[in-house]
Amino acid sequence: MSEPAVITLSNVRRDYHGRVAVKGASLSLKPGRITALLGPSGSGKSTILRMIAGLEPLDGGTIHAGDTLLADDRHSIPPERRDIGLVFQDYALFPHLSIADNVAFGLKGSRQSRRGQALQWLAQVRLADRADSWPHMLSGGEQQRVALVRALARKPRAILLDEPFSGLDRHLKSEVRSSLIDTLRATGTAVLVVTHDAEEALMMADELVLMDKGEILQSGTPQDCYTRPASIAAARLLGETEVLGCTVTSGTASTAFGEIPCDLPDGVAWLMTRPESVHVSAACDGGTVRSVTFGGTFHEIVLEKDGNTLRIRTPSTALKVGDIATIRFDPATTHVYRS
Repeated sequence: MSEPAVITLSNVRRDYHGRVAVKGASLSLKPGRITALLGPSGSGKSTILRMIAGLEPLDGGTIHAGDTLLADDRHSIPPERRDIGLVFQDYALFPHLSIADNVAFGLKGSRQSRRGQALQWLAQVRLADRADSWPHMLSGGEQQRVALVRALARKPRAILLDEPFSGLDRHLKSEVRSSLIDTLRATGTAVLVVTHDAEEALMMADELVLMDKGEILQSGTPQDCYTRPASIAAARLLGETEVLGCTVTSGTASTAFGEIPCDLPDGVAWLMTRPESVHVSAACDGGTVRSVTFGGTFHEIVLEKDGNTLRIRTPSTALKVGDIATIRFDPATTHVYRS
């Protein structure tokens, strides 16, 4: 039996002057699980985070913490009484307090007890030796870790992270993310991470929620969302896609470049695949190679046939511009949609 949800959103809605920012969204946060809410800017993901935190009112639906109603369109428990930790993009550390005092802020007990708790938390993220430093003396990654343990130190029922790694460079982002995932999982806290970075969401999440234009498009494990996207829009949130018009006839979807089995009824449809999901080889009949470019870990090939183009990424290739090539779609990651 699965653990009961710590936070449950049911059909929540938020309007801004006649524009619907969130349309009937439902999701749940469970203890010890990291949920990543992925979407582009303006998709409504930060609005959902702010509604959970109590920083935005609801125009419909409900938010519960267990059996307790946190908010509906008439009632809202104030943020400070929700027992929910929040980590902003800018970390929001108090510049006039030491690192230890930042973490100890809001804890109960004597000063000595609070400092002891702060040092224990800082030790978990390997920053105990910086306890008496000032925030401006720390790197961005170190400040991020301090902001997280400050939120965790109060042992909230859930913790919300708003684009937590957006200010870090790629190398530091990977290092800090790995460290913080371990810390978050060890606490058993329910976690919501809001991000627009698909790689970040896939690598962090136990549960992935895809959102665009105020609506939740799909939720599930990262692997399921990536390999079996509910729609072309959902697929595009998780990486580059290639979309080709096709015709479905007797269980086969046919494109200008090739075909794949399909269980849709006969008619016009769209085939979606990813550049790395197409296998290409030289042939005497097929598409014409229009470009070959080197991308470090891959070569990108653009094929053209009958006015259609297809972008392919392959680890290596002997193909050259002007060559003729044929392709094979990977059925595990290629899907056909009616619209």
